[in-house]
Amino acid sequence: MAKMWAGRFKKEVDAKVNDFNSSISFDAVMYKHDIEGSIAHAMMLGKQNIIDPKEAELIVQGLKGILADIESGVLEFDMTAEDIHMFVEAELTKRLGETGKRLHTARSRNDQVALDIRMYLKDETKEIEVLVKELAETLCDIAEEHTETVMPGYTHLQRAQPITFGHHLMAYVQMLLRDIGRLQDTYKRMNVMPLGSGALASTTYPIDRRLVSDLLGFSAPTQNSLDGVSDRDFCIELASAVATLMMHLSRLSEEVILWCSWEFKFIELDDAYSTGSSIMPQKKNPDITELVRGKTARAIGNLTTLLTMMKGLPLAYNKDMQEDKEAVFDSCKTAKLCVSTMTPMLKTMKVLKENMRNAAARGFINATDCADYLVKKGMAFRDAYKITGTLVAYCIDHDKTLETLSLQEYQSMHPSFESDVFDAISLDTCVKGRNVLGGPAPEMVKQQIVEARKQLEYEMTSKMD
Repeated sequence: MAKMWAGRFKKEVDAKVNDFNSSISFDAVMYKHDIEGSIAHAMMLGKQNIIDPKEAELIVQGLKGILADIESGVLEFDMTAEDIHMFVEAELTKRLGETGKRLHTARSRNDQVALDIRMYLKDETKEIEVLVKELAETLCDIAEEHTETVMPGYTHLQRAQPITFGHHLMAYVQMLLRDIGRLQDTYKRMNVMPLGSGALASTTYPIDRRLVSDLLGFSAPTQNSLDGVSDRDFCIELASAVATLMMHLSRLSEEVILWCSWEFKFIELDDAYSTGSSIMPQKKNPDITELVRGKTARAIGNLTTLLTMMKGLPLAYNKDMQEDKEAVFDSCKTAKLCVSTMTPMLKTMKVLKENMRNAAARGFINATDCADYLVKKGMAFRDAYKITGTLVAYCIDHDKTLETLSLQEYQSMHPSFESDVFDAISLDTCVKGRNVLGGPAPEMVKQQIVEARKQLEYEMTSKMD
């Protein structure tokens, strides 16, 4: 394909340089956005009489025809084209002749690509948000079924205090709600329209940037032409939001991996979301969660790529910025794949309640409640802490638990212990007693679920409109 910019040059570009320079292999995914942006630009050119309105209409119809042909498979991408912009313009010129050449009036590929990538990533951001919302709703549904399913809570991966499975899952819902907020914040700053910035210094033509902005559904045009073509903050922000989302999915994946193991056996994944071993017939592996954990590294790497790429660039556009697409596109693809796979995996998993409760019954996770029992009898917490620690040491030496100690053994440690201590240290009492806002008591978890669902509904109906 002949280069649109070939007039300045006396020699053909070396074939290897052409391949090195080309971006159509990855920016072709923006074909729809490139064509939609060109349609709006042509409509504006005609309305402003920058080109003949009749020619503008021919261009619009020609672009619509190209879009229809690409989507039907009639028209295939020319992989020798430099980029998607040149491919569309060359195809339009092939169909309309001189009229097609008028499309590029009052714009540059610099502001054109800045427009395309914003439009493409706006759609990607919305898609990711919808998927994250579905995952959060799934976790709410599971949590609602397990507001009284007692399990051990952990610190340092050591059994610490009793909570419920519902309470544990709602912690991830809070993370996902923050992820949705980050995606929406990113979208807001992404939603400004750069076309009209030109190569760097706008144009002498009497264009109407606000009209193009409105036609394409942006909130407003960009305010500075230099920044309009060189800003990739929105790519970095989206990559950052995705990296944080993936980090949350990786943390959840790590726990699912642990919970599936024979050492925990808190859950069992459905056969449709597990794999086996080529040599060990007994194995049932949580490969999905391991892949999510692994793919998180890609998302983090993509963010690092974008930050490093941009850190030394002077204004305005530089060819380095072509490297933005593969990184941020990969992050979006990775996030969508991981979230959409994890949601049905969690929906179909089996929760082994008895195993969770049995694990909670061991490990002295009600020791804090035993100390609190003494505090409520009037003892200072530090004294109660020491007495309870001594009790735990006694239990370990005599292969007992706090629940299996006799009242006499309790009273030998301190006379403040009475028969009601056994109710105070029961797992159900320990959980239900923590009925403060945000706590694991069933009523508090139910409240968390209600509030999370309200927020999910509000976020999806009031944002990104």
